[in-house]
Amino acid sequence: MGTTLRRTGHALLWLLFSVQLQAAEHPNLKTLSKDPVWLTLGNYRPDTFGDGYTSQADDPAFFLSQNGKHSPEAELEATLTAIQKPGGGDKHARCRFPARDAWLRKTLKLPRTKVSCPAYDAWRSKLNTETVTLVFAASYLNSPSSMFGHTFLRLDPPGDDEHTNLLLANTISYAADAGARDNELMFAYRGIFGGYPGITTVQPYYEKVKLYSDIENRDLWEYRLNLTDEEVDRLLAHAWEVEDKNFDYYFFDENCAYRLLALIDVARPGTNLLDKVTTHAIPSDTVRWVVDKNLVKQVYYRPSASTTVSYEVSTLPDDQQTLAAAIANGYVKPDGPELTALSDEARAHVLDATYDYVRYQSTEEAWPRDYSAPLSRNLLVARSQIQDVDPIPSPPEPEVRDDQGHDTFRLSLGGGRLDDRNFTQLTVRPAYHDLLDPPEGYRPGAQLQFLRLDARLYTDNDELQLEQLTAVEIRSLSPRNQFFSPLSWQVGVGARRTETVDKRVLSPYLDGGAGGSWRLGPWLQGYAMGTADLEVDDDLKRGYDFAPGADLGLIHQGTRLSTMLGVRSKAWIVSSQHRQDELYTRASWHVSRDISLYGQFNRERHYDRYQSTWQAGLHLYF
Repeated sequence: MGTTLRRTGHALLWLLFSVQLQAAEHPNLKTLSKDPVWLTLGNYRPDTFGDGYTSQADDPAFFLSQNGKHSPEAELEATLTAIQKPGGGDKHARCRFPARDAWLRKTLKLPRTKVSCPAYDAWRSKLNTETVTLVFAASYLNSPSSMFGHTFLRLDPPGDDEHTNLLLANTISYAADAGARDNELMFAYRGIFGGYPGITTVQPYYEKVKLYSDIENRDLWEYRLNLTDEEVDRLLAHAWEVEDKNFDYYFFDENCAYRLLALIDVARPGTNLLDKVTTHAIPSDTVRWVVDKNLVKQVYYRPSASTTVSYEVSTLPDDQQTLAAAIANGYVKPDGPELTALSDEARAHVLDATYDYVRYQSTEEAWPRDYSAPLSRNLLVARSQIQDVDPIPSPPEPEVRDDQGHDTFRLSLGGGRLDDRNFTQLTVRPAYHDLLDPPEGYRPGAQLQFLRLDARLYTDNDELQLEQLTAVEIRSLSPRNQFFSPLSWQVGVGARRTETVDKRVLSPYLDGGAGGSWRLGPWLQGYAMGTADLEVDDDLKRGYDFAPGADLGLIHQGTRLSTMLGVRSKAWIVSSQHRQDELYTRASWHVSRDISLYGQFNRERHYDRYQSTWQAGLHLYF
């Protein structure tokens, strides 16, 4: 007993002496707590007011100090104490926070003794990661959570692509934990104002491909990062620290893309990707920042099922497209005379395109299995009888990637004339894209604008007016054809100048519409929509007014010139009974990716009065 006590006493004295010696050698903890690496590990950001820091983590389990959320120094002291405690196991601080532990031991030259962490070791073994790939899923207007696109990380195992099935790799993603109870409008509202917790999760890549590529028809871009082995270890260690921890989700800034930037900042200290985030973090912008930081060594394009089928059909001549549609709809048999009259190559390509189209429709449009399954089998049987004909090649990679399109923040300065009044107009739009912006890197026919502000200074009396505030405006013009029949639609909400009997007032509005769009040529598209407008204002006779109407137009989206011509008509039926008609034409000349010249003209009949508005100016994207 005495010998044991003496040995225990000597060990405690040695431990105390070692800790004191190490403390003497350590840099000042207050200074160390402001080290950029420590701040990044703790997800600390500078306070808007004052010189302190606050962690964006909102889960008490992420902190070892009660004051850890608001005090990097307190969290550093608590972490340093905790990781030097003897023992191990999943609840030990070294196992809960392996990235913190590794950095502190390296920085403070603490003993790098091994520790038993069964759960963390099993997790790392399961992930089996050699390289990391940033994956961008293209925008998807039919879901508020995916309008700007989505990013996540794929954890690639050792081996080359020829022998490794990357679909079985795991992914790290961050998303709002919304549950299934909220509809899309409630999701958008709560997502904007931080009503959901955000959770970091690990899932197999094939589940992501099935969701984004096969179900939501979103192309995927894979950016393999050039992280070293040490940087990959650091990224995974921090991912373990934040997995299942609550970080409040905000649609515009603290979203999926933002949290992944934080992981990359941890992996490679000094990249400071989060410093580029100001008012919002749009996924395509964040991918652009990663590319600009020279973090990418290879890019791979994975087209969606919809893109693949559309491309295969487009390679067929018009008469063969009609034949493929007839086969898919049961009017022509796969071995009918219409097909046997074709050459082997033409017949094989018609069968290939039709088979992929039927498979797509059975999944996307839920074609009855008792119809699609026998038809698919007959198509395969007919195709198997044609030898030595290669299938239709995969869709080519777009010439301009999503991250190579124009920047999403737009500042516009122009001048114009409203009847006999001259004005100067300033427009600020934080996000994202409209139909006449440079189209490369964006979905054709898609428009999404948030928080756009149009202000005018009328020069005749130096009157400054808010012309329009667009809270959100979405337009989706997806062309219809004999294979696909998507609904074109639009919705907008905000406040705009509107005419009353004797003056122009700023009126809150909600408008929307639905209809169809058709491809009229390689670069020309026509659309027709039924619309509905609601305006609310005290200057209106009943405080509000409602108008059903129609919107017809043509749009050309070109790499250098984009134009739009259309007519709108609506009948106000509540506060006043009158018709409002408008002829509009707009054009934008794309000087470069970051600069466009624009012009527009409107001729309007309202309250039996005619007025014309024209303006021209400059768009700057950054």
